[in-house]
Amino acid sequence: MSPVLAGVLQLLALVAALGLSYRPLGDHMARVYSSEKHLRPEKWIYKAIGANPSVEMRWPAYLRGVLAFSAVSVLFLYLLQRLQGSLPGSLGFVSIDPDQAFNTAASFVANTNWQSYYGEQAMGHVVQTGGLAVQNFVSAAVGMAVAVALVRGFARSRTGELGNFWADLIRGVVRILLPISVIGALVLVACGAIQNFSGIHEVGQFTGGTQQWNGGAVASQEVIKELGTNGGGYFNANSAHPFENPDGLSNLFEIYLILVIPFALTRTFGRMVGSLKQGYAILGTMAVIWIGFTALMMWTEFAGKGPAFELAGGAMEGKETRFGIAGSSLFSVATTLTSTGAVNSFHSSYTGFGGGLTMLGMQLGEIAPGGVGSGLYGMLIMAIIAVFIAGLMVGRTPEYLGKKIGTREIKFAACYILVTPALVLGFTAASFVLDTPSHSMTNSGAHGFSEILYAYTSGANNNGSAFAGLNADTQWFNSTIGIAMLLGRFLPMVFVLALAGSLAEQKPVPETAGTLRTEKPLFTGLLVGTIMIIAGLTYFPALALGPLAEGLAA
Repeated sequence: MSPVLAGVLQLLALVAALGLSYRPLGDHMARVYSSEKHLRPEKWIYKAIGANPSVEMRWPAYLRGVLAFSAVSVLFLYLLQRLQGSLPGSLGFVSIDPDQAFNTAASFVANTNWQSYYGEQAMGHVVQTGGLAVQNFVSAAVGMAVAVALVRGFARSRTGELGNFWADLIRGVVRILLPISVIGALVLVACGAIQNFSGIHEVGQFTGGTQQWNGGAVASQEVIKELGTNGGGYFNANSAHPFENPDGLSNLFEIYLILVIPFALTRTFGRMVGSLKQGYAILGTMAVIWIGFTALMMWTEFAGKGPAFELAGGAMEGKETRFGIAGSSLFSVATTLTSTGAVNSFHSSYTGFGGGLTMLGMQLGEIAPGGVGSGLYGMLIMAIIAVFIAGLMVGRTPEYLGKKIGTREIKFAACYILVTPALVLGFTAASFVLDTPSHSMTNSGAHGFSEILYAYTSGANNNGSAFAGLNADTQWFNSTIGIAMLLGRFLPMVFVLALAGSLAEQKPVPETAGTLRTEKPLFTGLLVGTIMIIAGLTYFPALALGPLAEGLAA
């Protein structure tokens, strides 16, 4: 079987698995977030934290809940790392330095999971399982809660109430993420991923030397890092490490975990707003972009120019032979079009155009299908921009799902799409203006520029993957990428929740002959075009200096 055919078959198997999961998972999540009943374990948690899950919140109160919970999470995780040297189960590792502890705390709470350290050489069992793994669950649940709040803004009228943040948070963890993670962890263990609390082992090598390996609760953390679109690996090699991702089957399963909730949330959206066709339109937009990026990535990696690429049958540098070009391309597109950041290959070793695709996937806003929750609310913001543009073309006040998109709503949407580019381009420019940051680049020229552009693109978009080649474990990068991660995560949420509150206060607008049919394929095409144009206008000059220049020079 040719490698290209194997890649196509993997893609078809993945599409089939996602299709089978779409309806039951999407409907289940709609029931979870619409239910008025509370499970007994949920009641225990509400009592422990002093929350009343039955109280409806307006958007400022909902936002305060998001920010307060996240601030406490950052503080807890920071202190846990700073105290690691005094904790049991630390495997003899010392406490984490302040700038590194801040960066990691901000990273995992912001659902970014950027790692500028070697996981197996820095973090013990307590920090890994009691700190990082816990944040993998709750940070994902926060994103889902904010997305559901925006959906309620479309579904409700003449009220500013968006639900209860604490109920949405706990339900997301208890009823959605935990059950799937338990099953997924068993699958990964069956595939060969490890799950233990063993210490450090010294093993011999064929070269006559020795190497140290430490165990850990890897399978359980691996499954939630993919399912929650987190991305932080137990080991520095991340999902390229055989303890995390043993073979081609586990690789395909992990890609499935990355995509299943973001895609299924479009059915949850359609179910909650009372129109499944609206959900299908959003799904169609996400699917077109995802399949397009996957096809382009496979083409550019299989067709790598040069004698070395031709002898290897493609661009195999930086890729694991057990996954090949197809498995690596599928994984890289899935992880950069979502906010996952897990990697099973070095993106820095991709062809110039391939590396550019990984960056562009994040620069679109990670909305195809995006992170758990963040992908859906990001795509809905782009839908609002698209109907606004359509309204300008025909001279009509735009409407979406029966709600008028007026001056207030479009200002919130515009602020949302401006935050991340400002962080990415601003910090990238500062890193080249100052003397010290550029010394961290392994490469010069276009590829060196791509290293820094990728780092801030990854951080501000809450992705977490790295281009490699950049020494990011410095005070400058730990601090600025940490700031970019926090602002890139929570500032957009401010505008999303403010928009949700504004929409919820409106009364429905009756549909007329002039209403744009947003459930039709024509709108899907408009939405895809809007996304690509906005990303192109924003990032094309920067991409031209990095991956495009490198690709054209090859």
